Amino acid sequence: MYMGESDHSLDSKGRLIIPSRFKDELGDKIIITRAIDRCLCIYDLKAWEDFVSRLNKLPSISEQTRKLRRHFIGGSFEVEIDKQGRALIPAKLREYARINKDIVLSGVGSNIELWSKEEMDACEMEPEDIKGIAEDLFREGYEI
Repeated sequence: MYMGESDHSLDSKGRLIIPSRFKDELGDKIIITRAIDRCLCIYDLKAWEDFVSRLNKLPSISEQTRKLRRHFIGGSFEVEIDKQGRALIPAKLREYARINKDIVLSGVGSNIELWSKEEMDACEMEPEDIKGIAEDLFREGYEI
């Protein structure tokens, strides 16, 4: 499971040095794709297969399903981690997430979110917002 948040920078070629706490679980190849928010998601191969399997169970006749598949699967890249522990973030994905240099990595369970520092700061929530979300989920029958 991926967890924790840390600030990093991309080098001039758009490469990220994978933090050691994530390296072993990620392996030598990762999948990077667009997220729902204006950030990227990094998956190890097993977590990616699980995610795609869930997407593929959705009805293909649905236009929304096709849009989701295009967004996540069509927007994904398989990336190798080099011997120095770096991963090249494709330019198209950096553009989508508005990433220039300063980034935030956030482990969120089955994957890692990669944010531009500016985008992450802009979507920071107040404790009252989190409380409201938790209460809404509880009313809908979910437990946290």
